[in-house]
Amino acid sequence: MKPCVSQACTLPAAFADDLAAFATSGCPAAEVWLTKLEKHLEAVSADSTAKFLADHGITLAAAAYQGGLLLSQGEQRRAHFDHFKARLDLCQRFGIPTLLVAADFAQKPDAQALGRALVSLTEAARWAAGFGVRLALEFRGTDAFLNNLDTALTLVERCGEPNVGVCLDVFHYYKGPSKPEDLERLTATNLAHVQVCDVAGVPREMMTDSDRVLPGEGDFRLDPVVARLREIGYAGYVSLELNNPVLWQLAPAQVADAATKSLRRLLNT
Repeated sequence: MKPCVSQACTLPAAFADDLAAFATSGCPAAEVWLTKLEKHLEAVSADSTAKFLADHGITLAAAAYQGGLLLSQGEQRRAHFDHFKARLDLCQRFGIPTLLVAADFAQKPDAQALGRALVSLTEAARWAAGFGVRLALEFRGTDAFLNNLDTALTLVERCGEPNVGVCLDVFHYYKGPSKPEDLERLTATNLAHVQVCDVAGVPREMMTDSDRVLPGEGDFRLDPVVARLREIGYAGYVSLELNNPVLWQLAPAQVADAATKSLRRLLNT
């Protein structure tokens, strides 16, 4: 397993500033926040950005995230897929192997909507394959459907495309109705990406992204999750994702240092 820090941890910072901080902290892999990269490229060329990444020894391990693909229809669907294809081009340009796709099931779907979601996921996977990108389907614990690991794995299986797996975000694993036995369905093949964090002293029903804290500072039982990842031989990235406004007030270097140390303790690397 390879440690990785998400740019969500330093969201207000400039794209280059937080990546430089990540490199200095000793964690040379980042989960890129796509809107930050897109904004950065409005002022800095792709070639200069690629040189910056190479000079700092930074690997862009995954990209977060693409929404709107599964259930949108008509003109809205075309717009989401056009945006998606532009982001696939970015992934290919910067060697980003994995793109996170949000499930976006705000309402419980009927059979027709579920079928449409499966068709759209399959189409998205085939487009991504053409760019050499793998899709990581992220379930959301707050959604009305596809709010747990078991259902996400089932949808990935029904899709059947080899470049689609699940994103295991432990926040949503604990927030939603996932169960420990769901971890038994994970394999090195169907697991595309992992995101970790912790939450302290907040009931699961009331947890929000802003409650995320460093692993080991909260109540999540992360050791069994890490043990399962080792058991299946997962060799991908484990990304620390903290959408915490308190951390956003700190200097990127301070956040990156704490994040890297926390990840290395968790993964024993």
